[in-house]
Amino acid sequence: MTDEAPPRRRVAIIGAGPSGLAQLCAFSSEKDMQLVCFEKQSNWGGLWNYSWRTGTDEYGNPCSNSMYRNLWSNGPKEGLEFSDYTFEQHFGSPIGSYPPRSVLLDYIEGRAKQYNVRSHIRFSTIVRDVRTCSGAFEVTSRNECTDVESTEVFDYVIVATGHFSVPNVPEFPGFANHNSGIRILHAHDFRDAREFTGANVLIVGSSYSAEDIGSQCWKYGAKSIVLSHRRSGPLGYKWPENWKEVPQLERISEGKTAYFIDGSSSTVDAIILCTGYKHHFPFLSDELRLKTTNRLATTNLYKGVVWNDNSALFYLGMQDQWYTFNMFDAQAWWVQGCIMGRIQLPNTKQDMIQDVVDRQAAEDAIVDDYGAIAYQGAYTKELMDEITTTDSNYPTFDVEATNVAFYEWKKSKRTGFMGFRDGGHTSPMTGTKSPAHHTKWKEALDDSLDTYLGN
Repeated sequence: MTDEAPPRRRVAIIGAGPSGLAQLCAFSSEKDMQLVCFEKQSNWGGLWNYSWRTGTDEYGNPCSNSMYRNLWSNGPKEGLEFSDYTFEQHFGSPIGSYPPRSVLLDYIEGRAKQYNVRSHIRFSTIVRDVRTCSGAFEVTSRNECTDVESTEVFDYVIVATGHFSVPNVPEFPGFANHNSGIRILHAHDFRDAREFTGANVLIVGSSYSAEDIGSQCWKYGAKSIVLSHRRSGPLGYKWPENWKEVPQLERISEGKTAYFIDGSSSTVDAIILCTGYKHHFPFLSDELRLKTTNRLATTNLYKGVVWNDNSALFYLGMQDQWYTFNMFDAQAWWVQGCIMGRIQLPNTKQDMIQDVVDRQAAEDAIVDDYGAIAYQGAYTKELMDEITTTDSNYPTFDVEATNVAFYEWKKSKRTGFMGFRDGGHTSPMTGTKSPAHHTKWKEALDDSLDTYLGN
């Protein structure tokens, strides 16, 4: 009689963006895994894989992509760099600290190709339903190219879909019945700032989308920008002369007029709602579905990744984010260690719940953005420290040096918002300071890879 080999553990990964690709890379050296990654789009890259489509995709599904033309990184690349695959390694020489979308996508692809993970991905395949069955998961998916649906059983499910796909769309008085000709859209459907050349644009919101989409419209020739903050107060940056901040929008009326809660008003041609996104997972059954606000310590996830009600279900990248690619990577390697049995979960569910309670209390005590950066850096380091106790191959990095890049970035935005992308930061991986880009951001109207790298 011969010993039979143990059955291979089947792992479903939903999404082939930065989080899903990080998870595939983390599992790439494991031989007793059967990995299936379901990707709704026809290529990898997630949010960074630009699509011109809005509303619905070519198969009639809600369009998940919120990327727009001419986006440049709004945070320093030194804050997201992979420790085992640097920008300098990928491009052959140092590049600027704030590359455009096409450059970041090329970098993401380069790392995924190095780990040779593409064969695990089923493209143009939408996950329709995930539910528990006899201690495992039934995953129902549909290949949109063949229009064929199938159901498979997996031991583990990892949700890596991100949370920038389903817009949070508030309604203000006048939206439903106005007859003013004002164009109203959410940032999710924004694709090209050139649409607003010569227009008076009202941006509703005061976070990164509001900053960046307003900047894009200004850069490509909008007549004026009005930024309406809702709860957090004005951003207070040094804006151009044709840019102003006002309190919350109250209503719109005839004559293309927007009124604000302080009694002021502005004439606007377009309103862009930069009002955030919802954590929305309609393909998950109720007992598996994450329901949380956008915060650093995500509700009901032990260590920010393990679903407290079923420890075979994991979520990646569901936090409000300062850290991105490198944090997703730490989460993915931690999940790999957990599934492989090298990292142990607490003995009781109550201990897992208390972990979330403690993290959220610590988050609530943060007083400013610098504290939030340090908090998320410490969280990422916590994961990495636990990984390295059992896996010496994990590509760790210097969190404090990464924090410094974020701190410098925050300060540079205060000194001149439209010029912060012209500065450079030092890579925590190589120690090299990024050179200035060959063209100032406000004058660089072509975001293609070839143009950016041409010098």
